[in-house]
Amino acid sequence: MLHRGHQSTDGTGGGELTVPMAWLYAEYIADELLRTGDLMPPTSFEFRAGRDALALTIFLSDTDGELPGIRVVTQLETWLSLTAYDQPWQDWVRERMAGLTAEAATSPDPAPDLELAAAAWRWLEETELLAPDLNAVPGGAPVVGEDEGPKVWTPAWQLGLPLGHLAIHLF
Repeated sequence: MLHRGHQSTDGTGGGELTVPMAWLYAEYIADELLRTGDLMPPTSFEFRAGRDALALTIFLSDTDGELPGIRVVTQLETWLSLTAYDQPWQDWVRERMAGLTAEAATSPDPAPDLELAAAAWRWLEETELLAPDLNAVPGGAPVVGEDEGPKVWTPAWQLGLPLGHLAIHLF
């Protein structure tokens, strides 16, 4: 899965640059979905969280070894179900990453796609963003503007995942 289109045309690898096309394509699809939804400014950390969560979902759901290309529309339902609120997305990501890491450990070829996916996952897990507290007790002070009201530090993936899910719906 990780190495299609990565080796030189003669198949030798030969120390040439390995391009992480699968990850870059997943990131491109995620970026386009979020931009189309126009939910957050593309320069915001929230946008990055949504893009990375969605790109991980796209990349890790590719069990056939080839991203769907022109068939992206046929994958939207799969991505919606994986990013739904009641799904254990974080556990699913950990399991898929562990499986792909084990697979890559037995391969002599480098796995740049997996390295970029792992970096995105680390960022999503380790970074916290200040977000509105959706579990705040109702009946408190009225919220006048979007910058007012209770805030809570939230792991980036918990903010990015619903953003990505909503972007798919809006597509």
